[in-house]
Amino acid sequence: MSRTVLITGASRGIGRAVAENCLAEGHRLCLGLRDPAAVKGTLLDSAHVLPVAYDAGQPEQAMSLVDAATSWAGGVDALIHCAGILHRTPLLFEDGQEAELEELWQVNVMGPWWLTRAAWPHLRSCGHGRIQVLVSMSGKRVKGRMAGYPVSKFGLMALCQSMRNEGFDHGIRVTAICPSWVNTAMALSVSSVPAESMTQPRDLARLMGRLLELPDAAVPFEIAVNCALET
Repeated sequence: MSRTVLITGASRGIGRAVAENCLAEGHRLCLGLRDPAAVKGTLLDSAHVLPVAYDAGQPEQAMSLVDAATSWAGGVDALIHCAGILHRTPLLFEDGQEAELEELWQVNVMGPWWLTRAAWPHLRSCGHGRIQVLVSMSGKRVKGRMAGYPVSKFGLMALCQSMRNEGFDHGIRVTAICPSWVNTAMALSVSSVPAESMTQPRDLARLMGRLLELPDAAVPFEIAVNCALET
């Protein structure tokens, strides 16, 4: 089944891998990107891909992104939230770090909230809408001394549950994707785990692509992907 998939955060990392995999599987893609020119000369430079300027921290851009997708493809029947940021803000943050906490909340929680709200009429009307949210294992447990980032991800997980409750009777299926370390620039900047031992973006993308094919009765709400045993 070919879908029109709206994906955020596809400039690099997991989002880029997800977009490339979806394109290879025959879907039309509308990509919300900080810099739409980033796909020029890449695998995503295709007639089946619409790159649109989008900043997850700007609420007014959510409807503009959905409107662009609607004008181009007539609607959206799948939404994949990959845009997110990381700040290592601790519990005992210093004066001046309040801005980091606000940005974490705006981008990691409110960004998906605004965009889901904007796309909701399309996801509902198609009768088989799909939403995937890149949450993180940090939305399930807290390790180390970071506080702001996991708090935002716990909030995002709660948002996923609310999406599921609101959309289930209308055929909308929501999946929270919760990986631990994935071989991306973001992970390598904060982890000592070797890149080859981390989950690879392309493998996570293949898993997420498979979810788009499953019938309503078989779509899981949560998938935890951990490259190491946690006790």
